[in-house]
Order: sequence, then C-alpha cells, then structure tokens
Amino acid sequence: MAAYVCTRFCINKFKDSITFIQRRYRVKTKWAATRPKFPATELALHNFDTTYSMQLGDLWPSIRVAMLCEQKYGALMNSFSSEPHVITDLEAQGCRDFISIDCSRNEVHQLSQDSTTSHRDSTELEPAALQHSISPDIKCLVFPQGDISRFKPARPDSSGILGYYLLDAASVLPVLALDVQPGQTVLDLCAAPGGKTLALLQAHSIDYLWANDLSVSRTTRLRRTLQSYVPKEFLDENKIHITSTDGRQLGLTEEQSFDRVLVDVPCTTDRHSAMVEENNLFKRSRTKERQKLPLLQIQLLVAGIQAARRGGHIVYSTCSLSQLQNECVVQQAISVAQQELGITVQVQDLRWFAQRFSDTFHFAPQLSVGELVLPHLCANFGPIYMCKLQRIN
Repeated sequence: MAAYVCTRFCINKFKDSITFIQRRYRVKTKWAATRPKFPATELALHNFDTTYSMQLGDLWPSIRVAMLCEQKYGALMNSFSSEPHVITDLEAQGCRDFISIDCSRNEVHQLSQDSTTSHRDSTELEPAALQHSISPDIKCLVFPQGDISRFKPARPDSSGILGYYLLDAASVLPVLALDVQPGQTVLDLCAAPGGKTLALLQAHSIDYLWANDLSVSRTTRLRRTLQSYVPKEFLDENKIHITSTDGRQLGLTEEQSFDRVLVDVPCTTDRHSAMVEENNLFKRSRTKERQKLPLLQIQLLVAGIQAARRGGHIVYSTCSLSQLQNECVVQQAISVAQQELGITVQVQDLRWFAQRFSDTFHFAPQLSVGELVLPHLCANFGPIYMCKLQRIN
C-alpha cells in the first residue's frame, strides 16, 4: 500500500512535465533521411586540422580560432551613388579608408632614412618596387583593429543606387594588385557574386569589362548586384558585357584580347566551409568535385593567361589557405603555359604590396609565390590568396 501511494504521488507531481509520445511516432532517427551523421563543417575542420597544422605550423591554432569567429567586413564605397555624407558618417563611427591611409603611411616610410624591410625577411626592397601605383578612386572603409562593430545596411540615394557594398575588405586587394589603367580592357573570368567586379568599376578607368561566370544563377545574382550599385546608363553592353560560359573556353575564343585579367577561381572557401552547412563543398556527396578543384583552377588560370595580351597582367586569387590551391596551381599553370602553349609568364613580386597594407591585414610569411592574407582575431579578414603574373610573349 505504501508503494502504491508513493507511485501515485510521483505521477501526480510530475504529470505536467511528462510528454507521452504516441506509439506510431516512436521511430528511430534515420540519419540518411534527416541530417548527416558527419556534418560537412566537422569534415572541413578535420581536413583543415590535418592539412594546415602541417602547412602553417604554430600559426594554425590562432588562425583556426579566428576563422570560427565572426568575420570582419569592409564598406566598399560606391562612387556612382549621390548619397551625401556617407563617408563622413562612417568616419564619425570610427571607420577609416585603409587604402589611402596605408598608402600615405608607406610614402612617409619611403621618405625616412630607415631601411625598409620585407615582412618575410630582412632584405631591403628595391626602391622601384615601392613606386607601384594604387588606384586612388577605390575606397574601402574598415573599423580599426580590435573593433568588432558592424556596418549598418547601405541606404539608397534618390535614384535608388546604394552607397556602399559590404564585403571582406581583403577581397579588394586582388583588384588593387591588378592596377587597371585608363582605357584598358578587363576580363573578370569568374565574376559572381560581383564584389570584385564592382570594385573594378569604381576606378572609372576601364574602357571595356567582360564579366563571366559559369553558373546562370550566380550570373543573375551578379546582374542584380550591378543594378543596385551602377546606374543604367553605365550598364551598356558595349561597356560591360556579362556572360554565362565556361571560362576555360574563353582562353581560346578571346586569345590576347585583354590588358588585365582577374581569375578569382572557385575554391574550398575555407571560412564558409568551416562555419556553414549550406552549399558546403565538404559534403560527402561533393567529394569528387572538391578533389577536382586544383585541376579546374589550373585550367582557368591558363585560360586567363591565354586571354591576356602581350605585356598584360593576370591576377589569380582564392579565398583558401590551401597550398595545393594557391602556389601549386600558379606554378603548374606557368609550366603548362610554357610547355604546351609556348607562352612565357613572369611572376610579379608583391612584397611591396603586402608591406603597404601590413597595418590592416596579417600576411603569411615565406610563400614561394604570391601573398596570403591570414585571419587574425584583431583583424579578422580573409583568407585571401593572390598572385600577379605578366604575360611576356
């Protein structure tokens, strides 16, 4: 009787917290039908831990922490917008244009008597290397190091054109390295979603821009971006040409047609892969696609080299830390261009470029070719890799 009373007491006390599941709903979780047993983000992190701990050594733990924290953005100012006081309002919040500030600081260093050293070693840079130009028309505002404030959404002007475009500020660096001069023709081989394309247009010096991407949906997104930031009169087909074709074919059909070529290839997008399940390249179903990436990247870079004129410049870029997708692709593409196509390509030294922007970004040391922006908690941009090439013959 005592046991009966105790059981009844327990049932009365906890009956409100007990949930009874009907028998027909009591089923075992089906992993394949509901959610993956091994999420793509976990697979990506495991891959990164294995690969980058060997490649980056002691730098990897801090980079890993930064990649898993909130990314820092920059505001690419839209020179097509007539919205007044945009820059003034952002500067009042503590933002600064890293392009003009870092360039002016670099000029001061050149005038000083102190020897200027590379971020890689103690060898002095050649004076001529410090005289490379940076477009003064491209402006990108960022919050100071350690400041994790967020930008407010951009406001449209009277004609509906937005005042600035939010992106990873390190994404502007490949465009600055391309150094487009007035009257030149430019090919953006993998243009979508449009951040770098929009940055190219800010200089107002391009005679003709061809923006291409294989994916129709991504090209549609590119068009929407340009329509939000560029007036209709500037979107003339004779000025800006947008296509959805395989970029690997443009090397043959448009051989030696462009003064500048930007090859921002598809990659593992390391930060996205470590944080977001949607459209993650590390899903088990996309293993073969991921394994074929370096080959695709080599083919796209070779196509970009073919499309460049003699003396023209090509900038190759990714948003990955992977040596296999960065330096190895560049070296292999140069070899293929020389041996199979008879095209001589020369790697351009970007140490001066990394030094110029070292107050804003953290660059990797001792790369064989190119420069790599590393994520850092105080300046959580990147990763962005870039390498500048010049077609000789």
